[in-house]
Amino acid sequence: MRFVIQRVTRASVSVDGSVVSEIGSGFLVLVGVFGDDTRADAEKMVKKLCGLRIFADENGKTNLSLADVGGELLMVSQFTLCADCRHGNRPSFTGAGPAVFAEEMFDYICGLAEKIVPSVKRGVFGADMKVELLNDGPFTIILDSKEWI
Repeated sequence: MRFVIQRVTRASVSVDGSVVSEIGSGFLVLVGVFGDDTRADAEKMVKKLCGLRIFADENGKTNLSLADVGGELLMVSQFTLCADCRHGNRPSFTGAGPAVFAEEMFDYICGLAEKIVPSVKRGVFGADMKVELLNDGPFTIILDSKEWI
């Protein structure tokens, strides 16, 4: 499982020219689900995501969490995060979870986040989405369950 977390001052997702989700200050999280990911992986990843202290405190130090600042989450499923680019120039996506499994895991991940964060919005699974954001910092972090879980 792979999360690309961007601290944002605002972010939105549009489908067919209409905004379907938007947030103010918080995290835009791109979520890649691999075929061998588990619910235990999801639980650890969401716990880490929601506990990240990457907002500035009164001294300008990155010391505050999403909860500390009342931030929102915008979760967007993105199978291309599972790309394997080790061979040739055309990415392989064979490691990505099959659509039914990936959607189930994405829903599970969002459900876990909703238990911790009051405002969790989502993109539309499988849709051709246009994502807009104003990256705050810029501040971007990648969490990969295969690297530390």
